[in-house]
Amino acid sequence: MQVGTFSYPMPVNEPVHHYSPGSPEKKRLKEVLAMLKKEEADIPMYIGSKEVRTGKKVAIHPPHETKHTLGYFHAGEEKHLKQAIEAALAAKEAWANMSWENRANIFLKAADLIATKYRPYLNGTTMLGQSKNAFQAEIDSACEIIDFLRFNVHFLSEIYKQQPISSPGIHNRMEYRPLEGFVLAVTPFNFTAIGGNLPTSAAMCGNVVVWKPANTQIYSAQMFMRILKEAGLPDGVINLIYVDGPTVGKVCFNHREFAGVHFTGSTGVFNNMWETIGKNMAMYKSYPRIVGETGGKDFVIAHKSADPDIVATALLRGAFEYQGQKCSAASRAYIPSNIAEEVKKKLIAGVKSFKMGTVEDFTNFVNAVIDEKSFNNIKRYIDNAKKDPKAEIWVGGKCESKEGWFVQPTVIHAKDPNYVTMCEEIFGPVLTVYVYPANSFEKTLELVDATSPYALTGSIISQDRTAVELATNKLRNTAGNFYINDKPTGAVVGQQPFGGARASGTNDKAGSILNLYRWLSARTIKETFNPPTEYEYVFMKEK
Repeated sequence: MQVGTFSYPMPVNEPVHHYSPGSPEKKRLKEVLAMLKKEEADIPMYIGSKEVRTGKKVAIHPPHETKHTLGYFHAGEEKHLKQAIEAALAAKEAWANMSWENRANIFLKAADLIATKYRPYLNGTTMLGQSKNAFQAEIDSACEIIDFLRFNVHFLSEIYKQQPISSPGIHNRMEYRPLEGFVLAVTPFNFTAIGGNLPTSAAMCGNVVVWKPANTQIYSAQMFMRILKEAGLPDGVINLIYVDGPTVGKVCFNHREFAGVHFTGSTGVFNNMWETIGKNMAMYKSYPRIVGETGGKDFVIAHKSADPDIVATALLRGAFEYQGQKCSAASRAYIPSNIAEEVKKKLIAGVKSFKMGTVEDFTNFVNAVIDEKSFNNIKRYIDNAKKDPKAEIWVGGKCESKEGWFVQPTVIHAKDPNYVTMCEEIFGPVLTVYVYPANSFEKTLELVDATSPYALTGSIISQDRTAVELATNKLRNTAGNFYINDKPTGAVVGQQPFGGARASGTNDKAGSILNLYRWLSARTIKETFNPPTEYEYVFMKEK
């Protein structure tokens, strides 16, 4: 029974460990990496109280060292998905009825476990399974997921405090219920933090969840699930399954108790989900919540007043960190003619200075792309650009698959602003640059707006305040996250709520209070202390 009003103040963002030479955190992370590589993990699905091993084992290999086996996950099928839904629905009533402070403290404990005991393990599984260097893993699988858990507890407590006004003789209150049924969370390979946030943000609100991660993120996903279990998450609240996408859609979107989907992935898949859900509306108990963050073709536009060093640094980091496999990665740049040659020299020098290789070598800036399918797709764009008179390779372009899926960071100069690599999402370490006449800034802003169907991230680099204001206004609808004099990546929970519109998703802003509203169903309760005993109103009486 609640006997108090409990406070969950605004947290502070988790400090980033920099793994400097000789630091204890660097030493410990290297020890854990070595230990993880010595073991072969046997990874079950987590359905209700059971660890499910099907015997249908799929090997997990580091993208940067494809001959090594990290372990195996047990692939599921339709019956396991149905079992996961049944387990979720069986857990629903007890979870929804659990007091807020006890629900909240499970996730706060999970955050503390990640910040301390499990930090090198979640970072290590991310580094090895998804080919992230130590810093990229740290800001993702440590700091960002810790921030998601802590800030979401705070945001949800703020929602619960929001109550309507009451008039004399009446008391009004609002309660925030979970959705009826189960929520499906479908998560991508590129961020362990997204993999953790999509199921937990819905679960925190009292929902039960079926969680399907990308196969290429299962190695870190299972580590996060184990942490949740240790933190006290009840059986069945989140069910982790490894079932193919078409089967997930077939079963979940045809279930009467389907209450919503929390998705990050491709625009095409999300569009198919939306269409299927729309066609099946008659069978659902309520209107499902559809929340998705999808693709991006993110831009950097430099003004003629821009400092070439700032432009080049923003592009080198924004385009090539984590091999360009961020939804927010800079993939098209518009450079004014007056600084183009200087920026070109700095980009070429920067790319040539990059070291590329395994994640265990901490001097490497670039690692491997996620898998063979991605490698082949990126290589196709680069090979086509090499042969196309409308394009010129400024630097990079080498693709090597002998040891792992390595694509050298590549800068393409497009002579046509509508060249294919200026328009289509590649999701790899490929940056395309268009050089525009230095005095055609406003016209180029219109080009930026019209080139891509996406609207996720973008940035303006300029020392001219009038140009900054013009770009901010003209590009109002081109990016849900807009940056001034910075790269278009690196959103921090609580600081830059993340999400885009147009073909980039529903813009429900992960890392903010807005996202949590989507997993709640409000009920207004009015209590009258002195109810009327006659139907007649005063206006009806006459002298």
